[in-house]
Amino acid sequence: MAKVVVLGAGVVGLGTAMLLADDGHDVIVLERDAAEPIASIDGAWDDWERRGVNQFRLPHLFLSGYRRLIESELPRVASALEAAGAVRTNFFRDVPEAIRGPERPEDGEIDLLSGRRPVVESVIAATALATPRLEIRRGQTVEALVTGRSTTGGAAHVVGVRTNVEEIRADLVVDVMGRRSALPRLLDEAGARPPLEELEDCGFMYFGRHFRSKDGSMPFLLGGVLQDYGTISSVTLPADNGTWGMVLVTSSKDKALLGLRNVERWDAAVRSLPLVAHWLDGEPLDDRVTTMAKIEDRIRTYVVDGKPAVTGVVSVSDAWACSNPSHGRGVSIGMLHAREVRDQLRDVGLDDPAAYAIAFQEASDRNVRPWFEWTRDEDRHRLGEIHAGIDGEDYQPNDPNYELEKALASCAAQDPELLRLSIRSQLVLDLQGPALQDPNVADRILELGGKWRDDPTLGPSRDELTRIVNG
Repeated sequence: MAKVVVLGAGVVGLGTAMLLADDGHDVIVLERDAAEPIASIDGAWDDWERRGVNQFRLPHLFLSGYRRLIESELPRVASALEAAGAVRTNFFRDVPEAIRGPERPEDGEIDLLSGRRPVVESVIAATALATPRLEIRRGQTVEALVTGRSTTGGAAHVVGVRTNVEEIRADLVVDVMGRRSALPRLLDEAGARPPLEELEDCGFMYFGRHFRSKDGSMPFLLGGVLQDYGTISSVTLPADNGTWGMVLVTSSKDKALLGLRNVERWDAAVRSLPLVAHWLDGEPLDDRVTTMAKIEDRIRTYVVDGKPAVTGVVSVSDAWACSNPSHGRGVSIGMLHAREVRDQLRDVGLDDPAAYAIAFQEASDRNVRPWFEWTRDEDRHRLGEIHAGIDGEDYQPNDPNYELEKALASCAAQDPELLRLSIRSQLVLDLQGPALQDPNVADRILELGGKWRDDPTLGPSRDELTRIVNG
């Protein structure tokens, strides 16, 4: 069994650590934020600060892909979340049977288990602390990588880390430090080859608030979790203990909508969106609008031309590839990636560090990268739509995949099979792309939804929206 150091005690970092510890590895988790999780639900929400996670206070949604994985691999996490009041819901079953058709056994996979980020993470942290062979050390910042003798072709080989407190040796270092991971800098300082990096500004800005109902009920979902209204999108997110979150998403270049930082104008904008206005009918849990911008679409590759740039360390989840968080897929995709860390340790092991690095990269490209690339492509098209709308133009990308996905969104409610396909892909259960490559499926989508551009526009016009936001 290996000694593993996991960098980052977020949701995916702790999930990675538990998967490895359950397999018999000795795991140390290092977290730069010193604040310990607060066990109580109200305390976790009101008082726990995670300064290293800039989206910690924004609304989150933990999708069906995440729920399916933890119930299969870490069932004690799922049980602890439910005991803490996490909401379990099924968007497909909520659709009237006349639209979705008779229920099938596999429809239970669409169940999701979600809550506010501080609450969910505090529950997972407590579960991790009770896991044998797993230790969490908070308040430790990684200052340098410790390298040893190269195992292949002169590539640097990482044998541990040096923190502000101590030096720790390990057979494998797992970087789960998130979007702002310092690993590329640490590798450069250690004299290692940098990874290949594909980087672009995803270009969105997020304005979020949380609410609570008086009776523990949840607002009814009229349409998808993510809904586009011209140059603005809404995201409605059921959470724990009768709470929920709402996010308005704009282009970060859309200066005319910066007034959404004001609570009254944010409320007014939500009221103008007919399918989500009722999500305001609750007690606000925050007296301000939480914002986030400067989010990147980025993926890093540590094996180039079949040769590792470095061995002894791998990047996982957002530290490897990150995209627009409004889809809510990050944790689900991240845990798929975490499982590959464990599975490649089972299948390949660490006797040959280069073989492990290559096997992990190949598994990442095969099983995880397609989710990132699909999300990135959606981001590009959505920004194109927004910017065309700001300029008063139609968005015409000349992309058959774009046309097909827009047609699917338009017609899914007309066909139970297409509705299943749409929902399961959005909730990180099945990739949409392979199904759309079936000519019979594509023809059915275009038959029902090919005139999606003629669908009526809901919500305010661009001019009405800017007037609402600017008072």
